[in-house]
Amino acid sequence: MKITILGGGLSALSLAYFLQDRAEIEQIDILEQAQKVGGLCRTYNKKGIEYDVGPHIIFSKDKEILDWMNNLLGENKEEHRRSNRILYKNRFVQYPFENDLSKLPKEDKDYCVNGFMHNPYEDYDAENMLQFFLKTFGEGITNLYLRPYNEKIWKFDPSLMDTQMVNRIPKPPKEDILRSASGETVDGYTHQLYFTYPKQGGTEALIESLKNRLSSKVKIHANSKVISVSKKANIFEARTNEGNYVSDKVISTIPANEFCHIYKDEHKPQEVLTAADNLRYNSIAVCIINVKKDYAGDNYAFMVADKNVIFHRISKLDFMGKNYHKEGTATYMAEITYRKNDLNDKQTDEELVKKVVEGLEQIGFIDSQEDVNFAEIKRFEYAYVIYDLNHRKNMDLIKNYFVRQGIYLNGRFGSFEYLNMDAVIRQSKSLAERIE
Repeated sequence: MKITILGGGLSALSLAYFLQDRAEIEQIDILEQAQKVGGLCRTYNKKGIEYDVGPHIIFSKDKEILDWMNNLLGENKEEHRRSNRILYKNRFVQYPFENDLSKLPKEDKDYCVNGFMHNPYEDYDAENMLQFFLKTFGEGITNLYLRPYNEKIWKFDPSLMDTQMVNRIPKPPKEDILRSASGETVDGYTHQLYFTYPKQGGTEALIESLKNRLSSKVKIHANSKVISVSKKANIFEARTNEGNYVSDKVISTIPANEFCHIYKDEHKPQEVLTAADNLRYNSIAVCIINVKKDYAGDNYAFMVADKNVIFHRISKLDFMGKNYHKEGTATYMAEITYRKNDLNDKQTDEELVKKVVEGLEQIGFIDSQEDVNFAEIKRFEYAYVIYDLNHRKNMDLIKNYFVRQGIYLNGRFGSFEYLNMDAVIRQSKSLAERIE
């Protein structure tokens, strides 16, 4: 059996890894349009500082997958205790917001506690993200943090997003809210408290280690952009700018909205193409910025809901160790989401950097723009899947169509699901066990 995998990110490489030992599989071709594989698990270097496409830390509730990732890194890893903060009115509030209410001004704290303890929304069924927040946390926590932060990161109104992203968030007990308000900080999301990260090489070190464990059955074809895929007599042909690949099975990890148009089928229902065109996603601009002073302390990431600051999150790269630190300075990664043709998309890189610098000054992480040593912007079209109210209907329609075609969809954008690295690997392992 020959298999073609479209795309060369973590989902493609992990799937090939889990498939390669099957005796009936003769060859696996991975077709990647970029110069190197890795997808969003990519690491760059700016003046000796390594940085990723957003903070890709290694943690999971799934012990099997967590052990698998850590084993890939071997000795090239360090454990860190996660120290995330929410910047609220220039105060450091521990993440998640509801677990550290005593840090808020008294008026805001009382608003959060009263809204939670006397919540008129808790008996209603939540049919969208905003309703879920109101039902679970009440008006105060929702309006002061959850609503503005989610509007900022998704660039989409939470009342028009479904609950797939949030329905796993537990409702805190009333006792915990009262403890939080009285000054007792409550640890939340305990499976995320500790994480590992490569000592050097960034997240791409994980990709390189995975590549090195692929057998000779697996052929990686970089600079191979998939132009079309077709099927004839149960044999698939993938056409690329570098040549054609014939196989018995095709797995697509490229964005599902694009693959629906790439796949050639004269009987393809129009509703599949319409569903593909209606899938929503965010792009991201990552700004690496090195400054003269450190005002962040021993903290890693900061969530910023303030609409007057362009980035929704900054991460302190120095937190990861000496290979991510430049002596006498601090280095941050600021993340800015956008969609095609919105105001952020139309900004030049220089304009985005200027707004990042202004944001750092506003939150007190620099005194002035003179504190900036250097900065760099990189943009990535596909970053976050948006679970709008039609997402599930659209993706079920698309998946069902490709199931009938004998084609599998895999990965964050291949299956168009918001999956972290561990969930991507679990999805690959499960798929490898199902392919016949």
